[in-house]
Amino acid sequence: MALRFSILGSGSSGNAALLITETTRVLVDAGFSARKLNSLLAGFGESLDRIDAVFLTHEHSDHCGGIDGLKKFPRIQIFANDATARAVQSGLEHRPDWQIFQTGARFRFRDLEVESFAVPHDAQDPVGFRFSAGHDGDLLAPRRSIAWLTDLGYAPQNIHECIRECDVVVVEANHCPEMLKADTRRPWSLKQRIGGRHGHLSNLAACELLAAVASPRWRRVYLTHLSRECNSRAAVETAFASVRVTLNACEFSIVEQGQSTPIYDL
Repeated sequence: MALRFSILGSGSSGNAALLITETTRVLVDAGFSARKLNSLLAGFGESLDRIDAVFLTHEHSDHCGGIDGLKKFPRIQIFANDATARAVQSGLEHRPDWQIFQTGARFRFRDLEVESFAVPHDAQDPVGFRFSAGHDGDLLAPRRSIAWLTDLGYAPQNIHECIRECDVVVVEANHCPEMLKADTRRPWSLKQRIGGRHGHLSNLAACELLAAVASPRWRRVYLTHLSRECNSRAAVETAFASVRVTLNACEFSIVEQGQSTPIYDL
């Protein structure tokens, strides 16, 4: 086992995932309160006392809202690029143990290799991540990789290459365009923002990305960050029916709001 992985929650109410290697436990984003994070982690026999670091994609509250509550856990290091760290720090009452990286950098944290890449979203300097652990040729802990790709309005070519050689892809399927168009609670300006090039991937856009890359290496795809009002499991299943046939050796998991996924061993 090189990597163990679970999505603790995904959507506008909060985003976080747990990554476990042989010697390391980290969170990808921390969009829930510390109390909620501890409750979610307890379901897997974990706790914030055992978390070594948090990797932040950007400064929106549904991805970083729990950082202030982590002041009770000063040993947890917070990894972010400079723009994200400054934006988050402006709303904090304490100064976390920031570990600043440059967007596009590749670096190691203990036995975890981390690669960041820019994504188009309406934040200061949003990123996606590719996490890798293990060793080529090691039968007990072979090299495995996870791509984390949420909160982006479209997928430029560099993102295609970032996810091609991964075993697991986490990608947002935020909204159904027709449901977004028909929604009566959102003003037109917000609809334009959501569906724009610095907003969120629709079901169709996410499907087109997966179909364009269609890597035979993929073992599982998680479809995440579903809008509660402007998307549905049925709409996602319909949109992805054809690409699931193309990627018939890959498992698909739809992650609805309020749902955690079982631990997945890579």
